[in-house]
Amino acid sequence: MTSLRERFTADLKEAMKAGDKGKVSTIRMITSALKDKDIEARGLGKGETTPDELLALLQKMIKQRQESIAIYEANGRPELAAGETAEVEVIASYMPRQMSDDEVKAAIADAVTESGAASVEDMGKVIAILRAKFAGQMDFGKASGLVKAALAG
Repeated sequence: MTSLRERFTADLKEAMKAGDKGKVSTIRMITSALKDKDIEARGLGKGETTPDELLALLQKMIKQRQESIAIYEANGRPELAAGETAEVEVIASYMPRQMSDDEVKAAIADAVTESGAASVEDMGKVIAILRAKFAGQMDFGKASGLVKAALAG
């Protein structure tokens, strides 16, 4: 299986040959953010950014763009929102398949059982298990609300 880094390089070459300026700029933005993350990791005495950290970075980039889209749409700037939407699509193409709502609920139920969580105070244990098993596959913002509801119920 090729690594995401290799996919970025291959896809960048392909997009450049195809003249897809939007995809080229988005992939360059991703690789730039990844280099920054690698430099930060080296400064902390760690090695290269791990695959899970890379997925978290991509997820963060998507979330930032989704927030920008909402702001642009609220302020009547559909052309700017369209540009951000195109970037989200390119970034999302590197993410693992996102879990459905039912899959997320089942994963939460399993994590609650596995952690032995009994109340909302144990929410951190459940989220830690979910992050370890499903990094990049679920929206942890939504999941934390579902975990809280499951533990409060």
